[in-house]
Formats: sequence, structure tokens, C-alpha cells
Amino acid sequence: MNGRYEVKPGMMAFGSCLGNGEADGQVFQIDENFAHYRQAKLLARAERLSKYYQTHNYSKAVAGAIARLIVERLTQEHPQYFGYQKSTANTLIFSSQLTKETLYLDADWQLQRVEGSSVFPAYTSTFDALAAQVQEDFTVICRGNDGCNWLSAVHLCYPNHWSAEEKIGKDFAAIHTPVAGIEKINRRADAIVNTMINCKPMVRFAWGLSTDIRLNHHPEPPTGLAVEQWQGRNFDLQHPSLYLRIERQVIWGLPDYEAALFTIRTYFRDCSLIKKDSLLRVKLCAAIDSMSAESLIYKGLANSKASILRWLNEV
Repeated sequence: MNGRYEVKPGMMAFGSCLGNGEADGQVFQIDENFAHYRQAKLLARAERLSKYYQTHNYSKAVAGAIARLIVERLTQEHPQYFGYQKSTANTLIFSSQLTKETLYLDADWQLQRVEGSSVFPAYTSTFDALAAQVQEDFTVICRGNDGCNWLSAVHLCYPNHWSAEEKIGKDFAAIHTPVAGIEKINRRADAIVNTMINCKPMVRFAWGLSTDIRLNHHPEPPTGLAVEQWQGRNFDLQHPSLYLRIERQVIWGLPDYEAALFTIRTYFRDCSLIKKDSLLRVKLCAAIDSMSAESLIYKGLANSKASILRWLNEV
């Protein structure tokens, strides 16, 4: 909105009013597109689960705390969809009206069995099963006694040109090194991780441009699909299709466990509608025009910037 493309933390207090009513206070935003998002996750898992779900040094204690946080937020935010109870046999029961699945967990929040599910492959953990109940992707960052941090769990079925397998186990700075313009932030990596873990929950947004609205843009296309077809970054001035791909990212720290949950919810806005709003069009054009050569390459716009700006300005 300031007409500049910037790489910055941009963190706001979670729950800040952004004009979305009740949804601004929800970690997990559920809408009429739930079935579409769910299907995209199931397709990704069926392709190869390890391509989208990875853990590294993810302790049972942290896994349990993350599972409890997710369950508690879901049942608090959406009681019409999610239920949670403790049975007499020291079993925790979590149910979803959206998927008709019931998860049975032990006292440590570890997955014991699932009822009502025909998902393939079968869920391998509570983290995996819970990820399939929502429209967000999950990552978990942990910190050790020596101050080092690492990506300890990631469930990423809607990747925006990055890979769970490539990032798992890396620290914050290493994860973000490929991002153009990240240098200043990476010099403060330890302080940012400390903020993620110890401060109150926060929300931030990231944006880019895509020529389709497919949620899954893993760097490696599924078998039988060409990279060019899969990437969603081929703008055709003769048949223009362009979308803002926006990520709403919520950071929820668990200082008692030296960990933080990071959720990613993907949204799309049709740029043909943005064109019709003179203020938004001018701001978007200015932001694209302000990108460095490195940022244009990173965002996949180096070859299409001129065509996109020409199309946006054709009112």
C-alpha cells in the first residue's frame, strides 16, 4: 500500500483489526473454499507424503504442546465444527464436522487411531492429521539450550516455490538465505526467533504474483508435468491471467517449550479486479516497479515485469 516492495518482518499484534471482523482474531480461518483446500492437501499427501511433511529433532513434548495449541484454538474459534473431550480411558478425542473424522490421542497428544477416515496414506502423526483439518500449512521452529534454532516440523501442502525437504532442520537464517533482500533481517535472525518464541502472538502478511490460483507450487512438479506448466509464473499478454498470492502468517510462541507455531494461510486476489480500482492499481504498479533485479528473479517476474505493467496500465 505504500507503493514499495519491501522485505521486512512486518509483524503486528495478533487480533489487530484489519477489517475482517471475527476472522482477524482467529488463527485458523475457515471459509466456503474448505473442500477445495482439503482436496489440495489430500492430493499432495497422496503424491508423496515426505515431499510435503518433514520433522527433525521434534520432541514428544514439543509435538504434544503444538497439538494441544492447535486443538484448543480450533475448538475455541470454531465450536460449530470442532469438538474435543477427554474420555475415561485417559484418551483425548478430537472430532471435525467438516471432515467427519475423529482423532483419538493419548495423554501425550500422540495419535492412536482415526475413525471415519479413508485418507491415503493414513495419517502418521497428530501433526499430520490436524494439518488435514484446516486451510493453513504449519511450520514449527525450536530453539536449543545453546541458543541454536532449527525448523523442527513442517507440513507444507501449499508451498510457494519452496520445499519442506530442503528446509527441514535448518536455522532461520539458512532457511531465508535465498530470499532477495533478506540480508538485514538475517543479521537479526536470533533476535527474531526470540521474538517468535517469547512475545505475544503476532500476524504478518507476504505477497507475490502468480498466473494461476493453484495452491501447490512446489519447486518439483509431479511426475508428467512440465516445470513451465507447473510454476504458475508465465504471464501471457495475449491471454492475461494474474493474481496476487497473499499469505497470512500467524506466529504463536510457546516459551515454556522453546518453540513457536507458524501458520500459513494462502489467499488469491484477481488482478483484473485490482485494475479497476485506480488506487490499488497505482500502488501495485509502483511496488512492482520498485523491485530490485534480484527480487524480480526471486519472485519469478524478471521476464514478465514489462508485460505485467503494460497490462495493468491498460485501463
